[in-house]
This record gives sequence, C-alpha cells and structure tokens, in this order.
Amino acid sequence: MNILLAVDGPLDVRATLARFRLWGEDPANRLDGDVLRRVLRFEGQLFPYEVRWRGPVEDVRLAVHVPATRDPAVAAAVTAEVRRIFGLDFDLPGFYRAAKADPVLAGLVEPLHGLRPSVAPAPLEMLVHSITAQQVNLAFAFACRARLVRRYGTPVAIDGVTVWAFPDAPTLARARLPALRAMQYSTRKAEYIRDLARAVAAGALDLEALAAAPSATVVTTLTTLRGLGRWTADWFLARGCGRGDVCPAGDLAVRKAFDRFYGRGRTLSELAIRRRARGWGEHQNLAVHYLLAALRLDQRAVGGGT
Repeated sequence: MNILLAVDGPLDVRATLARFRLWGEDPANRLDGDVLRRVLRFEGQLFPYEVRWRGPVEDVRLAVHVPATRDPAVAAAVTAEVRRIFGLDFDLPGFYRAAKADPVLAGLVEPLHGLRPSVAPAPLEMLVHSITAQQVNLAFAFACRARLVRRYGTPVAIDGVTVWAFPDAPTLARARLPALRAMQYSTRKAEYIRDLARAVAAGALDLEALAAAPSATVVTTLTTLRGLGRWTADWFLARGCGRGDVCPAGDLAVRKAFDRFYGRGRTLSELAIRRRARGWGEHQNLAVHYLLAALRLDQRAVGGGT
C-alpha cells in the first residue's frame, strides 16, 4: 500500500527529523538517509512502514509505503502517525506571519525556514521518553531509551532493515526493576515507568483519551501520577499532543533560550517566561521550538561548529 501526502506550507525534513539522530540512535524511529522507518501498533498487530520525501522545502511530498496490507483503517492510522512525526498539522505559514512582530523570531524564520516540531507518534512513547530525560542530558537519555526499546520492543524487518516497535504497556508493566536498572535507569525512574505502564495496562489511565482532553485536565491528571510533574505535563502537551498554546517554561533549555534572546542580561523567572510566551497565543509551541533550535545554532557557533 502506498500513500502520498502533500504538505501545507514549507517543510525542512532534515531539520524536522534531526531529533532522531541528534542525541543518538532511536531504534523505534530508524532514520537512514532519505528514509524514515517505523512500526505502527494497531489493533493488536504490527505494521512496519517507511516514509521517503522529495521536492524542495516549499513543495515537499511524502511517499509512505506500507507493505503487506491494503486495509483503509491501517492507512488512516499510518497517515495520522506520519502527520504527527513530520509536524504537518502545525500552522507554519501563520506562525511566520505572526513572527514578523517579534524581532527575535523574525530573524529566525529565514535560517530555520521549514523547521517543524516533531510530535510523538504515541502518548505512552512520549511519556516514557519524558521520564527517561528527567534531569539527565539528552544523549544519555536517548541511550537508555534505546536499550529499553531493544529489550522490550518487537523487532520487525522492513526492506532489509530492522526496526523495533515501541514496547506496549503490558510488556513494560511486567518489566523487572533490576533489568531496568541494568539499562542505567535510576530505581525511581524504573518505578515511574513500570507504574505508568501498569496504570495504562489496567485501564486506570487512558492515554488516548487524555491526549484529547483539555490542557488543564492533562496537567492535573499527569501531575497526580508518581514521577510526573509540570515539566512532563507541559512537554506532553507540546510534543505529545501537538498543542500550539503551550510553553514548557520550567525546562532548563527553554529558560536558557529565553534568557539568551529576551533576558537582556537577566535571568527570567518561570512566571516571566510564561507571561512572555502567552503573547504568541496559539504559536507558543512553534516559537519555543524555534528558540531552542536557535540556541543550538548559537552553541555550535561558539564551539566552532561542533
């Protein structure tokens, strides 16, 4: 089965998907040159697929190949997942128009043209990643997550390449703490992941329904769970749900970006950052994404391009 997706507005595929190789290997999202390979979990079955792209930034076409099935329901689920991964539902043209009123953002549109936030394809995957990334550098977090995916995920071959389906909740619910500790998870993080998976597997936490709930409900629900605070809830809304009006103001890198571009030599409080971001309305998520990308460019320039 083949699916062709057009993009509304510009898309820089390489920049958008950089997160899948920037901090290390992601066995659940295999990015090799001009192809992304992944496995969809759908109604108890696994469907590997690959996405290729062609065309200039202003007119990209995504070609999706799903072997061994012609089921329209699978096609719809794969399409939805691809749209999330490539950030296709963000209003990038609208953001660029709004950015003209902000001197900092206006200067980022050209060097970062076509960059879109990549939204996590599944809520459990997003939350496990968030727990993994708590208070550690992202390279270490990606290495831990890769070990977890290889240990508990399901390997599937597509076009001669092995991709791991991200582990489901029942599998993670059965994970033993010593095994997670051997992957360099702390005891508490191992417990947080297992507790989260057990809640999902038991039906006490419906992540699909939560992802569609109002933002305030998402924050309240997640912050009542052990190990999940406001930082996790904000990133879940931003990169798990793709909400536009979200600013993870408690994130260290976000705070550094705001200090760098708006602080005027001062350290901004979390409240001040949220107040500043609210002025961007539905484009807060995009604005933060662009500021973080600009901060990385700054750091590379200072480090001599490393």
